[in-house]
Order: sequence, then structure tokens, then C-alpha cells
Amino acid sequence: MSAPSPVPMTPSPWLNARIPSGPIERKWDKAKEDFKLVNPANKRKFEVIVVGTGLAGAAAAASLAELGYNVKTFCFQDSPRRAHSIAAQGGINAAKNYQNDGDSVWRLFYDTIKGGDFRSREANVYRLAQLSVNIIDQCVAQGVPFAREYGGLLANRSFGGAQVSRTFYARGQTGQQLLLGAYQALERQIGLGKIKMFSRTEMLDLVVVDGVAKGIVTRDLVTGEIASHAADAVVLATGGYSNVFYLSTNARGCNVTAIYRAYRKGAAFANPCFTQIHPTCIPVSGEHQSKLTLMSESLRNDGRVWVPRQKGDKRAPSQIPEGDRDYYLERKYPSYGNLAPRDIASRAAKEVCDEGRGVGPGGLGVYLDFSDAIKRLGEATIKERYGNLFDMYFTITGEDAYHTPMRIYPALHYTMGGLWVDYNLMSTIPGLFVLGEANFSDHGANRLGASALMQGLADGYFIAPYTIGNYFASTKPSRPPTSHPEFKKAEEAARDQIQRLLSIRGKRTIVSFHRELGKIMWENCGMERTEASLKKALQLIPELRSQFWLEAIVTGSGQELNQTLEHAGRVADFMEFGELLCLDALTRRESCGGHFRAEFQTPDGEALRDDENFSFVSAWEYKGQGTAPVLHKEPLVYESIKMSQRSYK
Repeated sequence: MSAPSPVPMTPSPWLNARIPSGPIERKWDKAKEDFKLVNPANKRKFEVIVVGTGLAGAAAAASLAELGYNVKTFCFQDSPRRAHSIAAQGGINAAKNYQNDGDSVWRLFYDTIKGGDFRSREANVYRLAQLSVNIIDQCVAQGVPFAREYGGLLANRSFGGAQVSRTFYARGQTGQQLLLGAYQALERQIGLGKIKMFSRTEMLDLVVVDGVAKGIVTRDLVTGEIASHAADAVVLATGGYSNVFYLSTNARGCNVTAIYRAYRKGAAFANPCFTQIHPTCIPVSGEHQSKLTLMSESLRNDGRVWVPRQKGDKRAPSQIPEGDRDYYLERKYPSYGNLAPRDIASRAAKEVCDEGRGVGPGGLGVYLDFSDAIKRLGEATIKERYGNLFDMYFTITGEDAYHTPMRIYPALHYTMGGLWVDYNLMSTIPGLFVLGEANFSDHGANRLGASALMQGLADGYFIAPYTIGNYFASTKPSRPPTSHPEFKKAEEAARDQIQRLLSIRGKRTIVSFHRELGKIMWENCGMERTEASLKKALQLIPELRSQFWLEAIVTGSGQELNQTLEHAGRVADFMEFGELLCLDALTRRESCGGHFRAEFQTPDGEALRDDENFSFVSAWEYKGQGTAPVLHKEPLVYESIKMSQRSYK
């Protein structure tokens, strides 16, 4: 599959962003003033399906049920509490300015736009910054145990890409505490009978009737039963697709299936090549690994990143004197130092390792050193701030980071791309709303640390309840029965796919195919990409996909708990989606944020954007198996800020 030729930057009529008019500070207020409302008595007539129970999904389901709508919620885990949001460690951003250090809604807005390398939609990002202050109030009211100063006030710390302290946190387990808050709100509505919860149930397809999303087809992961569920609107909050690279910090179950199958039903897929490499992860230790472990970005508040100055220096870190150390982030980016944004810090780590100055086995690691902070603050303070992270590091590596520097290396962590949505978070399929990491809307080409939790809760608690209500007020309840031909057609397609997987009579495990796909993706479309590497990937992926359908083996049956079958279905989708990701990366002939094309860089090795030709959202339209997707463009127009070459020096 080759990249389409460049075409003039004209807005696609297929993509109507529905951005309100007026000053950016008033757009969200104006939208809410213009939204139509649903009478409380009429809300009971509408039903909403929410797929995914992480922060975005749980918050949306609880809020919609609280408003009076009937909600069905689905997750493939055994409990909503096991959604991957629970793994977030470092914190959540909000422009409260409790530290009186110059923060504001505007500064958070600008930092997020700049952090995303000017590839996000301006109006959405400003709304996110506005709503950030409400999120903290909501979570405190729920009892989320944020860290506090000695006097009882909420504490803050800094994260990458910011020069203020705006990150609220609960030690190194912020995601877990926030999810428990959303979970208790969800469970309250389940207890009241407003939400019906379907755990251990996987969405296999979206049902579209007369061009409108009207339900989903699911598989019960315990019994194998295929079932249909109808609704007046469908919400996808199913997270990102980092596991297309096999090794990532995501839970092993994280997948692209829900949003990819919605893409196949007509939802545009936006910016799939915008993937984030996190700079502070425990390095790969061998082929036996099935995932990687994140070490929170918050550690870079007190930890200093360094490598030996001399290539091949094998001395223990304690034996390397200060003069022989290169604190390369502090040297290259003095204004931000160790809190440079993730994409920049990751490439800098790769650069010093490529020079032969990396540490640890294979030279793929850099040091994160807390000795100065411990001397300054004391070990007890560091333990209070990061104790659970140090314990996790010791459990995995056997090394005591209080006395020996951590070894870290970049790894896949988050995906900024996702289904295209308008200002109301609705996809190109009417009635299909997409929240959190599953959509593309807020982070551009690089997400700043502590902003994922902010987006998920803003979408779920404060945006979707308004926009879905406006959608319902503009339509009539028209839920088709699950006996409708489109539901039966989708059910049959799901059964056919399962039978096709079970009928492969090869000898290779699904895991081996997933690992090989991940290796292709990482080596050719990872931290650094080139035209040649992307073309190579686009040649290798279809070949591997053909082998998969001939040589894989899926044991067991479809009428039982069968995790091999589950994994096979997800890998089959990754095999197709990986090709779309590489095609998008090949088409975008510039470097921006996490998308680093080696051919397009400044003389000092930074990302070189091409605003004249690529200041747009890539939105891909599925055209069928074996047919190249069509690229649509949503031009990015900045009315409130001026685009500039990003600099953190």
C-alpha cells in the first residue's frame, strides 16, 4: 500500500467539526446555551450503551444515569475496577493555580497546544483547560485522597512541558484513586437500577441502521454467547492501541478492536500515526516479556537523568564521578531540564544510547538518579512521594533505587490518534460518541504528562452528558429491535470471524504473531521513522497477515472461556490496523511531536514541522478489505494563538 499523492488542503465535507463561533473563552458556554434539552420525564425513554469502564466510560455512564437515562455498560474485565485507567501513576493536571506560580486556564491551554506540537484542535483544548478546574472539585467531593500540604491544602507537583506546578496526585497511584471515585458513582447507579453492567463481555461490532449507530454485538467471554444490544446512542471509551507494538506499558488486554471495527463501519480514524513513547519505563529484559512497566513521569521532579560522558564506560554508577556524567536533558534543555516533554526526552535517550553511552544490558538504558534529592530532602520525603514506585521497581529489577540509580528507557505508552470526533465528541457516524484515549481530539502529536486523566474525566463527567442530551433532543427515541436485519447481519459476521479463527490449522501461537508484528512496528514505525522503513513495514505487515491466517493455531472452541480466541481476534485487528498506522506515518511527510520522520529535522535534531502542507487532522475512511482507505483532511486553524517552532531550551 503506497502513500496517496499530496492534495490541496481543502476541508473535507465529510468532516464537520461543529466548532461554535465567537471568542475561544466563550465557545463552550455558547455551545451549552445553544444545546437543546431533554425533559426529565423523557430521559427515561432513551437508552445509551457505554463500552469501556475506565475513567471516561465510568464517568460518562454514571453521569448519564444520574441524569435519568437508561444505560448499559460493557467491559471485558471481570470488574470495572480493572480498567487500565487504574495503572496511571503520576497525577492529573488542573489550572487551579494553588501554588500561585503563574498558572491559568490560558497557560494550561497553551502548554497543551504547544506540547502537542500544534497539531490539535484549538477549541477542544481550550475547553479541556476550562473544565480541568471542575474535575478536581468533583473528585475531592467523591473522596479521592489527593496528596495534601502540611496545612491540609491540596498539593501539586510538576510534569513535563510545564514551568508551573499544576499536577494533583495521590502518591504514585493517582489513576487508581480516580477510578475508584468514578467506580463508586457507577456502582451507585447500578444499585439504583439505572445502569445494567455487563462484565467479561467484549464488543465485536457496531450496528449501524440507516447510517446511524443503534447498538453493538458482543461476545460473553465466559460462555461464548453472541448477543445484540440496541440503544439510541453508543459511546466508545475503550482506550488506545499501543499494544499494536506488542511491548508497551498498557495492560495486555488493551486493544484496538472496538474502535477499529467502528472504523470499518464508517467512523473516520484520525491521526493513527500519533503514538507516544514514554521516556521513563523499565528497560526490556528479554524475549520472554509480554509487557513493559512504566515509572511515573513524576519521578523526574526529583530524579536527574544522566549517562556516562564516555562511550563504553562500564563502571558502576557510584564509581562515576560528577565530572564524567552527562546530565543531557539539563544540558540540552536548560529551561525545562529533566521535565522536557515526553517525545523530546525519549528521543534524547535514544540519541545517547545510539552513541554507545547507554547503560545496563545491551546499552539500552539511562540513569534516573535520586541521590541529590535524597541529600536535599531526606529519604523519608522521597519515600513519602514515590514509595510505591520504588517498591515496584525493586520487585521487578531487584535493585534499590534509594541507593542505586534507576535504569530507564523509552517505551510505547499512549496513543494520541483515535476515532475522529467533532466538538461534541460525535464521530462521523451519527449517534456514535467517542471519549478519552479512544478519540483523537485533545493532544495533537504529543500528550503532556498528567493530561490523559484530565481528558478522560472531562469527556465523561462534563462534556458527553451535555452533547449526548443535545443529540437526543434533536432526535426521537427510535431504538430498533435486535431482530432487525442489521443486527442479524452483524451477529452472523461475528460468528463467521470466530469460526474462521478456530478453523486455522497451523502450528504458530497467536503470541508469536503478535510479537513479530510488534517488532515490525517498533523497528520501522517506532521512535524514529523514515520513508524506507515505513515502506518496508507496509510490505512486511500484509505478508505476516497472510501467514497468520494460514499458520496460526487457535485451540479450544467458541462456546467457552477461551483466552487464545480472544487474543486471536484482537491480533487479527492489529494486523490490519498496523498497516493503516504506517500508511498515515508515510503520508505525513513532516516531523511533529511523537511522529519523528528522520528526513525532517532541524540542524540540532529537533522535529521539523511543515505547517504549509500538513497542518491538518488526517481522517481515514475505510473502503473495504483490500482497497486503500481514503484520506480526508480537517485543516487546523489557530485563531487565538500563533504557531511557532516548538522550543524547550
